[in-house]
Amino acid sequence: MPLVTPLPSDHNDEVARLALFFQETLGFPPNSVLTMQRRPAIAKAFIELNKAVMANDGRVTSALKRLIAFVSSRATGCQYCQAHTIRAAERYGAPEEQLQHIWDYPTHPAFSDAERAALDLAVAASTVPNSVDHNIMERVRAHWDDGEIVEIMGVIALFGYLNRWNDSMGTSLENGAVDSGTQWLSGHGWTGGKHLEK
Repeated sequence: MPLVTPLPSDHNDEVARLALFFQETLGFPPNSVLTMQRRPAIAKAFIELNKAVMANDGRVTSALKRLIAFVSSRATGCQYCQAHTIRAAERYGAPEEQLQHIWDYPTHPAFSDAERAALDLAVAASTVPNSVDHNIMERVRAHWDDGEIVEIMGVIALFGYLNRWNDSMGTSLENGAVDSGTQWLSGHGWTGGKHLEK
């Protein structure tokens, strides 16, 4: 049972219009946003930030952004966000080998050194206390320019917000997210946890 129940997707016309963005990314409006719309300004600001952060402006592809978000969410333990991000990574064309081996990204050949540097940054930046050190910074700088690093950190910071929101709220997982979590994550400790309706 979530801490706060989501409102219907048509509760607020402006939020509903902005939330159409999630039809592309997930195939449904997320319960997190439907809960946020109890304060429409929060929901609208979140959606606009999400759109800006997840825009694909170059080498930090839409698929890689979702894999960064997944690794960040895994580091914090939010099973709601893990299911969402692996679903979105698949929908944005992440190679099947990467989806199957995201757990092994540090050594698996499906990932490039540039991708590994970005994913290592996501893990280090998502842990408490933060563990981004000089070595990680140098590896990231070796592969990504300043603008790309801002994009990568935007994803990590956005999911810091979402991980805290959804894990604390106990946001209920939507059917499509459950399907993706079961398909890609269940063999690696993902159960849906508190986010599955009882």
